[in-house]
Amino acid sequence: MTVRCIPYVLFIALLSVSIACSVAIQAGHADVPVAESADLIKPLAKGDAAPRFIVKTVDGEDFDFNPAKLQRPAVLLTFRGGWCPFCNMYLSDMRHAIPEIQEMGIDVLFLSGDRSELLFESLSTETQEDIAGLDYTILSDADAQAAIALGIAFKASQRTINGRRKKSQDIEGSSMINHGVLPVPAVFAIDRDGMIRFAFTNANYKVRLPADQLLEVAREIAAAE
Repeated sequence: MTVRCIPYVLFIALLSVSIACSVAIQAGHADVPVAESADLIKPLAKGDAAPRFIVKTVDGEDFDFNPAKLQRPAVLLTFRGGWCPFCNMYLSDMRHAIPEIQEMGIDVLFLSGDRSELLFESLSTETQEDIAGLDYTILSDADAQAAIALGIAFKASQRTINGRRKKSQDIEGSSMINHGVLPVPAVFAIDRDGMIRFAFTNANYKVRLPADQLLEVAREIAAAE
C-alpha cells in the first residue's frame, strides 16, 4: 500500500485556512462569503451570538463592539449611507423612538457604510435637522467588518456604483468602493449576554422596521433585564 504524504507547504496552507475559519466563526458570519445579491444574504438570527467587530467613530477612532463586555443591551441599526434617500427617511423617523429606547437603558448604534468624515455630512439637511440634539451614535462601517460579520453584506452592482457617481455623490472610501459591498438595512437587538434577541432584515432596501415595532422590541428586552 502506498502512503501519500501531503507536502509541507500544502499542510501549512491547510492549517492556516483551518485556523482562520475557526477564528472567523467566533465573529458571527465573517467566514460566510459575501452574497451575490441582497436576497441571498444569510443574516444572523434570534438566538445567535452577536459578533465582535471594530468600526470607526465620527472622529476616525476605533469603536470596538464586544458582545462579551456589554454594560447595557444594544440595538444595532444598519444603513447603506447618507447618499441613500430611504436611509435618510429612516434616520428621521427613528427620532421618535431613540430617546425613549435610550431611557430604557439600551444603547442605540447606527452603522453606516460611509467613511467617518461623511457620517453626518452626507446626510440630507432635513435629516440633520431632525436628529440634531438627539445624541445619535452613528459609526462608520466603511471597511464592512460589521456587515460581513452580521451576514448582511452583498456585492454592490456596477450599475449602483455608476449611478451614485453619476449623481456626483461622494462614495469614495465607502464600503461599496473599499470592498465592493453594501449592507442590507437591518436591525439587531442584543441583550447584555451578547445574544441576539431580535433580528430584522429585508432585501428590499425600501422596507424598514417601523419605529413603533422597534419600541416594542426594546420594551421586551428592557423588561427581561
